[in-house]
Amino acid sequence: MAGQESGYIARLFTGLVPDDVIAGYAKLLAVGGVAKEDAEQFLGRAGLVDELSAKGMAHAFPPTPSSPATFQPASPELALLGALADLQAMVSRQQRALLDGHRRLADARSQPDAVLGGIPEHLVKVITDRDEVMRVTMHLINSAHRDWMTLETHETEMPLTDDYSVDDPLALNQQVRIRSIYDSALTEHPVASRCIERFVAAGEEARILPVVPMKMQLADKAAVLLPLTSTGASGAILIRAAPITRAMREFFEMLWARATPFGGSPGGSPLTPTERRILQLMAMGKQDSAIAASLDMSESTVRRHIRVITGQLGLKTPSRFALGLAVGRRGWLTPIRENQADK
Repeated sequence: MAGQESGYIARLFTGLVPDDVIAGYAKLLAVGGVAKEDAEQFLGRAGLVDELSAKGMAHAFPPTPSSPATFQPASPELALLGALADLQAMVSRQQRALLDGHRRLADARSQPDAVLGGIPEHLVKVITDRDEVMRVTMHLINSAHRDWMTLETHETEMPLTDDYSVDDPLALNQQVRIRSIYDSALTEHPVASRCIERFVAAGEEARILPVVPMKMQLADKAAVLLPLTSTGASGAILIRAAPITRAMREFFEMLWARATPFGGSPGGSPLTPTERRILQLMAMGKQDSAIAASLDMSESTVRRHIRVITGQLGLKTPSRFALGLAVGRRGWLTPIRENQADK
Protein backbone atom coordinates (compact mmCIF):
# COMPACT_ATOMS: atom_id res chain seq x y z
CA MET A 1 0.00 0.00 0.00
CA ALA A 2 2.92 2.33 0.73
CA GLY A 3 4.07 2.06 -2.88
CA GLN A 4 0.58 2.80 -4.19
CA GLU A 5 0.26 5.85 -1.94
CA SER A 6 3.69 7.10 -3.03
CA GLY A 7 2.68 6.73 -6.68
CA TYR A 8 -0.57 8.59 -6.00
CA ILE A 9 1.30 11.48 -4.36
CA ALA A 10 3.75 11.63 -7.27
CA ARG A 11 0.89 11.81 -9.80
CA LEU A 12 -0.73 14.64 -7.86
CA PHE A 13 2.29 16.88 -7.43
CA THR A 14 4.90 16.09 -10.09
CA GLY A 15 5.55 19.15 -12.21
CA LEU A 16 3.76 21.46 -9.78
CA VAL A 17 6.26 21.55 -6.90
CA PRO A 18 9.95 20.56 -6.65
CA ASP A 19 10.73 16.85 -6.31
CA ASP A 20 12.35 17.23 -2.88
CA VAL A 21 9.21 18.99 -1.61
CA ILE A 22 7.10 16.08 -2.89
CA ALA A 23 9.44 13.59 -1.20
CA GLY A 24 9.32 15.50 2.08
CA TYR A 25 5.52 15.70 2.00
CA ALA A 26 5.20 11.98 1.22
CA LYS A 27 7.57 11.13 4.07
CA LEU A 28 5.63 13.30 6.48
CA LEU A 29 2.29 11.89 5.27
CA ALA A 30 3.51 8.33 5.85
CA VAL A 31 4.03 8.94 9.58
CA GLY A 32 1.16 11.38 10.06
CA GLY A 33 3.33 14.10 11.58
CA VAL A 34 6.32 14.67 13.85
CA ALA A 35 7.27 16.92 16.73
CA LYS A 36 7.81 20.42 15.39
CA GLU A 37 11.30 20.68 16.87
CA ASP A 38 12.31 17.46 15.04
CA ALA A 39 10.62 18.27 11.71
CA GLU A 40 13.61 19.75 9.88
CA GLN A 41 15.89 16.90 10.86
CA PHE A 42 13.20 14.37 9.96
CA LEU A 43 12.69 15.89 6.50
CA GLY A 44 16.42 16.02 5.89
CA ARG A 45 16.83 19.50 4.43
CA ALA A 46 16.99 22.96 5.91
CA GLY A 47 14.12 25.17 4.79
CA LEU A 48 11.81 22.33 3.78
CA VAL A 49 9.52 22.97 6.75
CA ASP A 50 9.06 26.57 5.61
CA GLU A 51 8.46 25.52 1.97
CA LEU A 52 5.81 22.96 2.91
CA SER A 53 4.14 25.53 5.17
CA ALA A 54 4.21 28.26 2.49
CA LYS A 55 2.60 25.95 -0.05
CA GLY A 56 -0.11 24.88 2.39
CA MET A 57 1.01 21.24 2.23
CA ALA A 58 1.78 20.95 5.96
CA HIS A 59 1.09 23.00 9.08
CA ALA A 60 2.50 23.52 12.55
CA PHE A 61 0.11 22.82 15.43
CA PRO A 62 0.59 24.30 18.94
CA PRO A 63 1.28 22.08 21.94
CA THR A 64 -1.48 20.59 24.03
CA PRO A 65 -1.40 19.54 27.67
CA SER A 66 -0.58 16.00 26.56
CA SER A 67 1.67 16.55 23.55
CA PRO A 68 4.34 18.94 22.21
CA ALA A 69 3.96 21.17 19.16
CA THR A 70 3.70 19.08 15.99
CA PHE A 71 4.25 19.50 12.28
CA GLN A 72 1.52 17.63 10.39
CA PRO A 73 0.75 17.11 6.68
CA ALA A 74 -2.47 18.32 5.10
CA SER A 75 -4.59 15.72 3.32
CA PRO A 76 -3.43 15.16 -0.29
CA GLU A 77 -6.41 17.05 -1.74
CA LEU A 78 -5.95 20.06 0.57
CA ALA A 79 -2.20 19.96 -0.02
CA LEU A 80 -2.81 20.05 -3.77
CA LEU A 81 -5.14 23.03 -3.40
CA GLY A 82 -2.48 24.81 -1.37
CA ALA A 83 0.25 24.03 -3.92
CA LEU A 84 -1.93 25.27 -6.78
CA ALA A 85 -2.76 28.47 -4.92
CA ASP A 86 0.95 29.08 -4.31
CA LEU A 87 1.73 28.38 -7.98
CA GLN A 88 -1.07 30.68 -9.13
CA ALA A 89 0.24 33.46 -6.92
CA MET A 90 3.71 33.03 -8.42
CA VAL A 91 2.30 33.10 -11.96
CA SER A 92 0.31 36.24 -11.13
CA ARG A 93 3.45 37.93 -9.84
CA GLN A 94 5.31 37.00 -13.02
CA GLN A 95 2.46 38.29 -15.17
CA ARG A 96 2.36 41.57 -13.28
CA ALA A 97 6.12 41.91 -13.71
CA LEU A 98 5.82 41.22 -17.44
CA LEU A 99 3.03 43.75 -17.87
CA ASP A 100 4.94 46.30 -15.82
CA GLY A 101 7.90 45.76 -18.12
CA HIS A 102 5.71 46.42 -21.16
CA ARG A 103 4.34 49.59 -19.56
CA ARG A 104 7.90 50.78 -18.98
CA LEU A 105 8.65 49.97 -22.60
CA ALA A 106 5.65 52.03 -23.69
CA ASP A 107 6.82 54.93 -21.50
CA ALA A 108 10.35 54.70 -22.94
CA ARG A 109 9.14 55.57 -26.44
CA SER A 110 8.63 59.19 -25.35
CA GLN A 111 12.08 59.48 -23.80
CA PRO A 112 14.68 60.24 -26.48
CA ASP A 113 17.58 59.54 -24.13
CA ALA A 114 16.34 56.08 -23.20
CA VAL A 115 18.64 53.13 -23.81
CA LEU A 116 16.37 51.90 -26.60
CA GLY A 117 16.51 55.33 -28.25
CA GLY A 118 12.75 55.76 -28.03
CA ILE A 119 10.04 53.52 -29.48
CA PRO A 120 7.67 54.95 -32.09
CA GLU A 121 4.15 55.36 -30.76
CA HIS A 122 2.59 53.09 -33.38
CA LEU A 123 4.66 50.11 -32.15
CA VAL A 124 3.19 50.01 -28.62
CA LYS A 125 -0.38 50.93 -27.77
CA VAL A 126 -2.26 50.62 -24.48
CA ILE A 127 -5.97 49.95 -25.04
CA THR A 128 -8.40 50.38 -22.16
CA ASP A 129 -11.71 50.40 -24.04
CA ARG A 130 -13.24 46.92 -24.09
CA ASP A 131 -14.92 47.36 -27.50
CA GLU A 132 -11.65 48.55 -29.01
CA VAL A 133 -9.88 45.48 -27.61
CA MET A 134 -12.43 43.30 -29.42
CA ARG A 135 -11.98 45.24 -32.66
CA VAL A 136 -8.21 44.97 -32.45
CA THR A 137 -8.47 41.25 -31.73
CA MET A 138 -10.63 40.62 -34.80
CA HIS A 139 -8.32 42.77 -36.92
CA LEU A 140 -5.32 40.72 -35.79
CA ILE A 141 -7.09 37.43 -36.49
CA ASN A 142 -7.96 38.48 -40.01
CA SER A 143 -4.57 40.04 -40.69
CA ALA A 144 -2.66 36.84 -39.87
CA HIS A 145 -1.19 35.32 -43.03
CA ARG A 146 0.48 32.18 -41.69
CA ASP A 147 0.06 31.71 -37.93
CA TRP A 148 -2.41 32.63 -35.21
CA MET A 149 -1.34 31.61 -31.70
CA THR A 150 -3.12 32.04 -28.39
CA LEU A 151 -2.52 31.27 -24.73
CA GLU A 152 -5.68 30.78 -22.68
CA THR A 153 -5.77 30.68 -18.89
CA HIS A 154 -8.66 29.32 -16.85
CA GLU A 155 -9.74 32.85 -15.88
CA THR A 156 -12.60 34.14 -18.02
CA GLU A 157 -14.45 37.43 -18.08
CA MET A 158 -17.86 35.76 -18.45
CA PRO A 159 -19.12 32.81 -16.38
CA LEU A 160 -18.97 29.48 -18.22
CA THR A 161 -22.68 28.62 -18.21
CA ASP A 162 -24.46 26.35 -20.69
CA ASP A 163 -25.39 29.34 -22.88
CA TYR A 164 -21.74 30.51 -23.06
CA SER A 165 -20.61 30.71 -26.67
CA VAL A 166 -17.54 31.89 -28.54
CA ASP A 167 -17.59 32.35 -32.28
CA ASP A 168 -15.07 30.41 -34.35
CA PRO A 169 -12.15 32.69 -35.26
CA LEU A 170 -12.57 33.92 -38.82
CA ALA A 171 -8.97 32.91 -39.48
CA LEU A 172 -10.12 29.29 -39.26
CA ASN A 173 -11.72 29.81 -42.68
CA GLN A 174 -8.41 30.92 -44.19
CA GLN A 175 -5.14 29.16 -44.96
CA VAL A 176 -3.74 30.05 -41.54
CA ARG A 177 -2.31 27.66 -38.97
CA ILE A 178 -4.24 28.09 -35.72
CA ARG A 179 -2.61 26.95 -32.48
CA SER A 180 -3.86 27.41 -28.92
CA ILE A 181 -2.49 26.32 -25.57
CA TYR A 182 -5.13 25.95 -22.86
CA ASP A 183 -4.85 25.78 -19.09
CA SER A 184 -5.88 22.29 -17.96
CA ALA A 185 -8.39 23.78 -15.51
CA LEU A 186 -10.20 25.33 -18.47
CA THR A 187 -10.39 22.05 -20.39
CA GLU A 188 -11.88 20.32 -17.36
CA HIS A 189 -14.93 22.61 -17.51
CA PRO A 190 -17.59 20.89 -19.68
CA VAL A 191 -18.72 24.09 -21.43
CA ALA A 192 -15.17 25.26 -22.20
CA SER A 193 -14.19 21.77 -23.30
CA ARG A 194 -17.06 21.68 -25.81
CA CYS A 195 -15.91 25.03 -27.25
CA ILE A 196 -12.37 23.71 -27.64
CA GLU A 197 -13.65 20.53 -29.29
CA ARG A 198 -15.56 22.68 -31.78
CA PHE A 199 -12.45 24.71 -32.56
CA VAL A 200 -10.39 21.54 -33.03
CA ALA A 201 -13.03 20.11 -35.34
CA ALA A 202 -12.81 23.33 -37.38
CA GLY A 203 -9.04 22.96 -37.75
CA GLU A 204 -7.44 24.43 -34.64
CA GLU A 205 -4.45 22.65 -33.12
CA ALA A 206 -4.90 22.60 -29.35
CA ARG A 207 -2.55 21.60 -26.56
CA ILE A 208 -2.80 21.57 -22.78
CA LEU A 209 -0.53 22.70 -19.94
CA PRO A 210 -1.14 22.21 -16.22
CA VAL A 211 -0.87 25.98 -15.79
CA VAL A 212 -0.83 28.57 -18.58
CA PRO A 213 0.96 31.61 -17.12
CA MET A 214 -0.85 34.35 -19.05
CA LYS A 215 -3.26 35.13 -21.85
CA MET A 216 -1.75 36.10 -25.19
CA GLN A 217 -2.76 36.50 -28.85
CA LEU A 218 -0.04 36.51 -31.49
CA ALA A 219 -0.46 37.11 -35.23
CA ASP A 220 2.50 35.76 -37.22
CA LYS A 221 5.55 37.59 -35.87
CA ALA A 222 3.94 40.95 -36.53
CA ALA A 223 1.83 41.77 -33.47
CA VAL A 224 1.06 40.49 -29.99
CA LEU A 225 -1.87 41.42 -27.73
CA LEU A 226 -1.33 41.05 -23.97
CA PRO A 227 -4.01 41.67 -21.31
CA LEU A 228 -3.62 44.30 -18.61
CA THR A 229 -5.30 41.99 -16.08
CA SER A 230 -5.68 38.23 -15.69
CA THR A 231 -8.97 38.19 -17.64
CA GLY A 232 -8.22 41.04 -20.03
CA ALA A 233 -11.38 42.86 -18.93
CA SER A 234 -9.55 46.10 -18.14
CA GLY A 235 -7.74 46.42 -21.44
CA ALA A 236 -4.68 45.19 -23.29
CA ILE A 237 -1.32 46.19 -24.72
CA LEU A 238 -0.82 45.90 -28.47
CA ILE A 239 2.85 45.52 -29.41
CA ARG A 240 4.26 45.55 -32.92
CA ALA A 241 7.94 45.99 -32.03
CA ALA A 242 9.78 43.15 -33.78
CA PRO A 243 12.18 42.20 -30.95
CA ILE A 244 9.28 41.74 -28.56
CA THR A 245 7.01 39.87 -30.96
CA ARG A 246 9.86 37.52 -31.82
CA ALA A 247 10.51 36.91 -28.13
CA MET A 248 6.82 36.18 -27.48
CA ARG A 249 6.78 33.81 -30.46
CA GLU A 250 9.76 31.95 -28.96
CA PHE A 251 7.97 31.89 -25.59
CA PHE A 252 4.89 30.38 -27.23
CA GLU A 253 6.96 27.75 -29.07
CA MET A 254 8.69 26.79 -25.82
CA LEU A 255 5.33 26.23 -24.14
CA TRP A 256 3.98 24.43 -27.22
CA ALA A 257 6.86 21.93 -27.09
CA ARG A 258 6.07 21.17 -23.44
CA ALA A 259 2.29 20.93 -23.85
CA THR A 260 0.31 17.77 -24.56
CA PRO A 261 -2.26 17.45 -27.39
CA PHE A 262 -5.90 18.06 -26.54
CA GLY A 263 -8.13 15.06 -27.26
CA GLY A 264 -7.13 13.74 -30.67
CA SER A 265 -9.02 11.95 -33.40
CA PRO A 266 -10.67 8.69 -32.27
CA GLY A 267 -8.35 5.76 -32.77
CA GLY A 268 -5.53 8.03 -33.97
CA SER A 269 -4.69 8.37 -37.64
CA PRO A 270 -6.91 6.25 -39.93
CA LEU A 271 -4.22 6.11 -42.62
CA THR A 272 -2.71 2.82 -43.70
CA PRO A 273 1.09 2.61 -43.94
CA THR A 274 0.81 2.91 -47.74
CA GLU A 275 -1.42 6.00 -47.52
CA ARG A 276 0.95 7.59 -45.01
CA ARG A 277 3.89 6.88 -47.33
CA ILE A 278 2.04 8.47 -50.27
CA LEU A 279 1.33 11.60 -48.21
CA GLN A 280 4.95 11.81 -47.11
CA LEU A 281 6.11 11.71 -50.73
CA MET A 282 3.47 14.26 -51.75
CA ALA A 283 4.75 16.53 -48.96
CA MET A 284 8.20 16.31 -50.59
CA GLY A 285 6.73 17.61 -53.85
CA LYS A 286 6.64 14.28 -55.69
CA GLN A 287 4.16 13.92 -58.56
CA ASP A 288 1.94 10.86 -59.00
CA SER A 289 4.31 9.25 -61.50
CA ALA A 290 7.31 9.60 -59.17
CA ILE A 291 5.30 8.30 -56.21
CA ALA A 292 4.17 5.29 -58.25
CA ALA A 293 7.75 4.50 -59.27
CA SER A 294 9.01 4.88 -55.70
CA LEU A 295 6.34 2.57 -54.27
CA ASP A 296 6.30 0.13 -57.21
CA MET A 297 2.63 0.63 -58.04
CA SER A 298 0.63 2.13 -60.90
CA GLU A 299 -0.33 5.80 -61.09
CA SER A 300 -4.01 4.81 -61.00
CA THR A 301 -3.41 2.99 -57.71
CA VAL A 302 -1.71 6.08 -56.28
CA ARG A 303 -4.66 8.25 -57.33
CA ARG A 304 -7.10 5.75 -55.81
CA HIS A 305 -5.29 5.99 -52.46
CA ILE A 306 -5.40 9.77 -52.66
CA ARG A 307 -9.16 9.66 -53.27
CA VAL A 308 -9.58 7.47 -50.18
CA ILE A 309 -7.58 9.94 -48.07
CA THR A 310 -9.64 12.82 -49.50
CA GLY A 311 -12.86 11.06 -48.51
CA GLN A 312 -11.61 10.49 -44.95
CA LEU A 313 -10.93 14.20 -44.66
CA GLY A 314 -14.35 15.16 -46.00
CA LEU A 315 -12.83 17.23 -48.81
CA LYS A 316 -14.52 17.30 -52.21
CA THR A 317 -12.01 18.50 -54.77
CA PRO A 318 -8.98 19.73 -52.82
CA SER A 319 -5.72 20.95 -54.21
CA ARG A 320 -2.59 19.24 -52.98
CA PHE A 321 -1.99 22.24 -50.75
CA ALA A 322 -5.44 21.97 -49.15
CA LEU A 323 -5.01 18.23 -48.71
CA GLY A 324 -1.63 18.70 -47.03
CA LEU A 325 -3.03 21.45 -44.78
CA ALA A 326 -5.95 19.29 -43.65
CA VAL A 327 -3.71 16.28 -42.96
CA GLY A 328 -1.20 18.41 -41.07
CA ARG A 329 -3.90 19.90 -38.83
CA ARG A 330 -4.97 16.40 -37.82
CA GLY A 331 -1.41 15.30 -37.09
CA TRP A 332 -1.64 12.39 -39.56
CA LEU A 333 1.63 13.13 -41.33
CA THR A 334 5.17 12.39 -40.17
CA PRO A 335 7.66 13.99 -42.59
CA ILE A 336 10.53 11.93 -44.05
CA ARG A 337 13.87 13.06 -45.34
CA GLU A 338 14.66 13.12 -49.03
CA ASN A 339 17.21 10.32 -48.71
CA GLN A 340 14.51 8.05 -47.23
CA ALA A 341 12.13 8.43 -50.14
CA ASP A 342 13.44 5.54 -52.21
CA LYS A 343 14.00 3.07 -49.39
